[in-house]
Amino acid sequence: MKNIKIIITLAIMTFGFANTHAQKRLLGGDISLLPSYEEQGTVYKDAFGNEIKLLEYLKDQQWNAIRVRLFVEPEKAPEENKGEGVCQDLEYVTKFGKRIKEAGYQFMLDFHYSDTWADPGKQFMPDRWKNTKREDLPDSLYEYTKYCLKVMVDAGATPDLIQVGNEITNGMMWPAAKVDPQGTENWDLLLKLLKNGSKACREICPNAKIIIHTEKAGEWDKTKAYYENLRTLDYDIIGLSYYPIWHKAVGVLAATIDSLNVDFPDKEVMVVETAMYFSHENDKWSKSDEYSEFYPISAEGQRIFTHELVSELRRHPNVTGLFWWYPEENAFGNKVTEGWLNRGLFDNHTGKVLPAMREFSKFMDE
Repeated sequence: MKNIKIIITLAIMTFGFANTHAQKRLLGGDISLLPSYEEQGTVYKDAFGNEIKLLEYLKDQQWNAIRVRLFVEPEKAPEENKGEGVCQDLEYVTKFGKRIKEAGYQFMLDFHYSDTWADPGKQFMPDRWKNTKREDLPDSLYEYTKYCLKVMVDAGATPDLIQVGNEITNGMMWPAAKVDPQGTENWDLLLKLLKNGSKACREICPNAKIIIHTEKAGEWDKTKAYYENLRTLDYDIIGLSYYPIWHKAVGVLAATIDSLNVDFPDKEVMVVETAMYFSHENDKWSKSDEYSEFYPISAEGQRIFTHELVSELRRHPNVTGLFWWYPEENAFGNKVTEGWLNRGLFDNHTGKVLPAMREFSKFMDE
């Protein structure tokens, strides 16, 4: 009888821990263009062809967090980038963030600190700071970050998670704070920028978790070197971009996550961006035979990738979040963007959800 009681007690404790862990996980996506699609009357459909409201539907799929990007002055972005979805200014993001919070989601805010796309190949200085002295940039970033967050808080759109920069392995606000993760040049400025951004987040949104987002998930030496430089920085989460088309197979990501757990055990890890092609139709960025090394370029190939990714991430206790990038893409009945990217979760011809969607809820299962 005594042994039975012990077994029952252990089972209850294990069940309780599993549930607690599951509640900590965040599942979602960056759906920054959804208001633009809605404005065009875009129709989204479920697997049976029934029309759906996307924010409501994603909740039913166990998504509990939404990510939105913020540009400084997107009206000053190149016209080509505007045709790719660069339009999220403070007013846009505040209004959408309020909807996200009212719908019961956690809200992840992604500061780009640029007027256009900020990624490994481009971190353009915002127009407003082009003539700012190098030594004054940290204060400028602090005041801007603080102002944006205060506007959102006052409007009922308080972020729950905040990215201080987007894919910043190579720094940000080039050329002033451009860095090599394994080099030394400009790290003094980058660290000041990040510290001031973090400071503004803590002051205005003290309950929010701060994310530092990089994109070298397939290169452990660079990832380790980068976060070693941030040992004194106040932040909570290591955010990774992971795309099999650039960052190798899921097993490589798994090795990086394991190594992060050893070297940075006090930090949560989130895959804040991932996606996989299901087609190259009407795609101005890639060719029909590209990126099929690990998975077929098809709806089924996208589903297989998602299944394998979710299965792998569930094995890592330090992984607390998974976000798909641009799941809302849907060219059915509209022309929101010039060309198709074909990494979303809806068919561009019919508006119908793709098979990969059903794999995500397994990330929340225990």
